Amino acid sequence: MKPRHQARRVINWVNLSTPLGLLIARVGGATVRRGDLGLVYAHGYRIPFPIAGAFTVGNVILTKHPDGFLHGRLLAHEARHASQYAACLGLPMLVLYVLNLTLSYAVTGDLASWNVFERMANLEDGGYRRCPPRWRR
Repeated sequence: MKPRHQARRVINWVNLSTPLGLLIARVGGATVRRGDLGLVYAHGYRIPFPIAGAFTVGNVILTKHPDGFLHGRLLAHEARHASQYAACLGLPMLVLYVLNLTLSYAVTGDLASWNVFERMANLEDGGYRRCPPRWRR
């Protein structure tokens, strides 16, 4: 594991975002295993919220899909979110993310398009589309 992935893993344990992610995985009935890049994969998440195909809390990537779903561009996208948790010192990321969802929806009518966290994680890698602001339509 690269030093930056190890540092991210430690930071997200200390800031409590990874333990929260593991708790969410457990409550959601997901099967947990170690993944690449110092991440934890939680497959088979059963709670129908959020609606995304995958979402990240700390170093834990949760998905309703079976093992093998997390790879390529989607994995890179979710790994960037794990780094964002470290940069935001953990749990404040959740509040900031919700604020950005609200802003994005107000500006574009889409939850991800103007969300700075999704844009920095590369929208397209996460399966999102870019929408113009309402005033440009």
